[in-house]
Amino acid sequence: MSRRLLVMDLGRRAYQDVLELQRALCRERLDGRRGEDLLLLVEHEPVVTLGRSTRASSLPLPPAALEARGIPVVEVERGGDVTYHAPGQLVGYPILHLSEHREDLHWYLRGLEGVLIDALHELGVAAGRVAGLTGVWTGGRKIASIGIHVKQWVTYHGFALNVTTDLSGFDVIVPCGIDGVVMTSVAAELGSPERPERPALWDAARDRVVRGFAQGFGFGGTEWLDEDALRGVARSGERG
Repeated sequence: MSRRLLVMDLGRRAYQDVLELQRALCRERLDGRRGEDLLLLVEHEPVVTLGRSTRASSLPLPPAALEARGIPVVEVERGGDVTYHAPGQLVGYPILHLSEHREDLHWYLRGLEGVLIDALHELGVAAGRVAGLTGVWTGGRKIASIGIHVKQWVTYHGFALNVTTDLSGFDVIVPCGIDGVVMTSVAAELGSPERPERPALWDAARDRVVRGFAQGFGFGGTEWLDEDALRGVARSGERG
């Protein structure tokens, strides 16, 4: 019987809350309380996250100055440098047990890139990779960032695809620690107005990413979880 992918759309939520949820779900998978792979989708309020490879030069403003602007700064266990999240960005956190797929982090990272590249092509954005750099690019501009953590072959953290994001927010960091990088979004690449009709473009991006993720990682189908299921997951995580 083909594996199914569970998908949960959390809507807009604070970063720290979803970080704790990811950690709880990872614990559940490791101790056998949850046996199926899960993809969390979320849209965050503005936040800056610092990965394990963050350099001081990647954060031109000190954390206190960012927090004074209402932008929390959170140190996390994922790989990579600094990242900015904000509304209009589709963030995906796969909780996968790679022992049931392939115990190969390079393969997993390239797989995430491939899912996003294929989804963007369906949306009309020609995207691809840049040798030596993780993430997805179009015309020399970065449209999606990827940073993961793996614990005993269970993944969390993941990817962030700019759909209708206000790109001026990236001015507070050096995105991914790459000097001179220009960030872009699906809306910008399609020539959409400054405030495009969000539901249509957002829903299209979300659905294509989910479908591509299921296909790319060999799932036979998807099942969407509702808010009641989310509360059940959170309660079971708290018991861990």
